[in-house]
Amino acid sequence: MKILIINAGSSSLKYQLIDMQDESVLAKGLVERIGIEGSNLAHKYGEGLQQKFNLTTAIPNHTEAMNIVLAALTDKEHGVIADTSEIGAVGHRVLHGGMKFTASCVIDQACLDAIEECIPLGPLHNPANLQGIRACQAVMPNTPMVAVFDTAFHQTMPPKAYLYGVPLEYYKKYSIRRYGFHGTSHRFIAGRINEILGMAHSKVVICHLGNGSSLSAVVDGKCVDTSMGLTPLEGVLMGTRSGSLDPAVVECIANNEHLTPTQTLNVLNKKSGLLGLSEYSSDMRDVRAKAAEGDEKCKTALDVWAYGIRKTIGAYAAAMGGIDALVFTAGIGENDGEGRESIVDGLEFMGIELDKEKNARIRGEECEISTPNSKVRVFVIPTNEELAIARDTLELVTK
Repeated sequence: MKILIINAGSSSLKYQLIDMQDESVLAKGLVERIGIEGSNLAHKYGEGLQQKFNLTTAIPNHTEAMNIVLAALTDKEHGVIADTSEIGAVGHRVLHGGMKFTASCVIDQACLDAIEECIPLGPLHNPANLQGIRACQAVMPNTPMVAVFDTAFHQTMPPKAYLYGVPLEYYKKYSIRRYGFHGTSHRFIAGRINEILGMAHSKVVICHLGNGSSLSAVVDGKCVDTSMGLTPLEGVLMGTRSGSLDPAVVECIANNEHLTPTQTLNVLNKKSGLLGLSEYSSDMRDVRAKAAEGDEKCKTALDVWAYGIRKTIGAYAAAMGGIDALVFTAGIGENDGEGRESIVDGLEFMGIELDKEKNARIRGEECEISTPNSKVRVFVIPTNEELAIARDTLELVTK
C-alpha cells in the first residue's frame, strides 16, 4: 500500500508518499504561502529524491494545495503514481489531542469534532491540521484517513508528572496540565532504542533537539515525563522559544513593554531562545559559527542551551531511578557533535563516557557514541515521524 502523509500548517502543507511494501519514500514536498502572494510548490522525486519540480502559482486555500500536490504526484513527467487510486490511505499529523486521544485513530466525524474541541489547547496548529484533513477529504472523499497526534505518546505520564501546582479546578474546568509534544518522534525513537537494547526493562532519556526541542523520560517504552507542557513553549531553550521561566516574567515584560499577555507570549515564542540571547540568529549553526569567532553573547546562549538540557537529563535519571541509555535525535541532536559533547560534559558522575572521536564525526546516522566502558549507553538515532505516521495509518486502515 502507498500512504500519503500530510502535515498542514496555517499557510503550508508538507507531504510524503511512502510505499509501505519497503517503507521507501517515493516523493516528498512542500506547498508554501497558501493564501498569500507568491504561493509555490517544491516537489522532490526519483531515486534518492534527487529530481526536483517547482511550481509558482496562485494557491488560495488548502483544497487547491491538495489538488496541486496530487497533480504533481500523478504528472507524466515528474509524478510517481499513475493516478490517485494508488494512494491507499492518508495519515495526518495533528498537534493536540488533549486527553481525548491516547493513540492514533481513523478519522470520522467524532474524531474531527474531538480535534476541534482541542483548539483552545492548540489554537495555532489544530485549526490548520483540520484544514488539511478537510482539504484531503474534499479531493479524496473515498480514501481512508488517520489522525496521528503529537501529544498521544505522553498520555502515559502519571498525575505527579503532568499536574501543575495550580488550583485543581483549572485542571477540571480547562484541562490545564502538561501534555508534551514531538510525541510521534519520541515514540519512534522509544521503539527503536528498545530494539537495540534488547532489555526486558529499560530506562531511557530521549533528547529531540531541533529548532523546537523536547526531552522525555521513557520506562519500558512508555513516557513517564516530558519537558514541554500545556504548549510547546515549556522546557529547554529552543531556537526562538524561551523554554521554562518564572511565570511572573510574563507580567514584568508586559507591564514594562506595554504589551498584552498574548503579545508577550508571542515574544517568548518567536523572539526568545537562541535568537533572543544571541541577538544574532535562531539557527544553531549560525550561533555556533559566531561563537567560534569569539562572540560572547553567542557563547552564553550555547551555554544556557546545553546547561538546561544537561539538568533535565539529570532530573529524569533521578525520576526514573537510573538510566540505561541516552538518545540524541532530530536536526540538532543528529548532526551537532559539538552540541552533544557540551551536553554530556559533566555527566561523568552518572557513568556516561563519550567516545569523543566517534561523536565528532557522526552526522545523521544511527550510531552508538559512548565508549565500551560507559555505564550509560549513548546513541544518535535519526527520527522519522513520517514513517511512524505511515505505520500507524497502515495498521489502522488494514484492521
